[in-house]
Amino acid sequence: MSAILITGASGQVGFELQRSLRVLGSVVASTRADMDLTSEASILAALGAHKPRIIVNPAAYTAVDRAESDKELAMTVNATAPGILARWAADNGAWLIHYSTDYVFDGLKADPYVESDPVNPQSVYGESKWRGEEAVRASSVQHAILRTSWVYGHHGSNFLKTILRLAGERSALNIVADQVGAPTSAALIADVSRTVIERIMASHAPGDLSGTYHLTARGSTSWYGYAEHIVRKALAANVKLALSLDALKPISTAEYPTSARRPANSRLDCRKLMDRFDIALPLWQEGVDDVLARL
Repeated sequence: MSAILITGASGQVGFELQRSLRVLGSVVASTRADMDLTSEASILAALGAHKPRIIVNPAAYTAVDRAESDKELAMTVNATAPGILARWAADNGAWLIHYSTDYVFDGLKADPYVESDPVNPQSVYGESKWRGEEAVRASSVQHAILRTSWVYGHHGSNFLKTILRLAGERSALNIVADQVGAPTSAALIADVSRTVIERIMASHAPGDLSGTYHLTARGSTSWYGYAEHIVRKALAANVKLALSLDALKPISTAEYPTSARRPANSRLDCRKLMDRFDIALPLWQEGVDDVLARL
């Protein structure tokens, strides 16, 4: 019986989880070749073969705009598959660590969202992730659902890498300035996940820790502010860019239409996670600077 099974091991968070969870014991890192989340038979075969005590599920359909025209696949991966994982875990006495998103909210609240706020997803992606959460909760499995936002990392594709590439190619760039959130590194998500699992494994009443939590870096910025920070740091490190800071311009969401509607406010209140698991979260700039230094 393996200790921990990670789904989506080739993704941004899955990649970092392999690093962070190794210290906890035996880890099986599964990719789509090992566990196809569109196939219940494939999921159950993998779970039956490894019999994990803890399932960690960062795998997801994350193409937000494409999901609008690819709803069936998004729902299968983000809603149906987590339910299958959760029911197996419930039946076999295992824990499930599952990741969700700020997109379950409509973004209209003035303050950071707390876990108990009403959800109102505005996109197929957000709806699929919400349905996935509900499937986990309905299974009665012991679980930690970790909602996060604006994920980036050294591995994989993300906003940070896109901005660096575009800044090297273009002499002018327009970035949305009226959506706010907290850029959160895959490494931070993975390290906090390790702490959560350690607390669960050490607890005399682990069921008391079961629930939904918000997990982001501290502070907030706009996509424009995030891009400005990236460009400023790159210029300070003498990276050759085609873009100057003066040529980076803020625009409104209305000026940059997308297929899927994004929340204007993606800020998540993380006090429940910090208090329950005794976790200190870093400012968003720290993780961004770390990845920029590595790149």
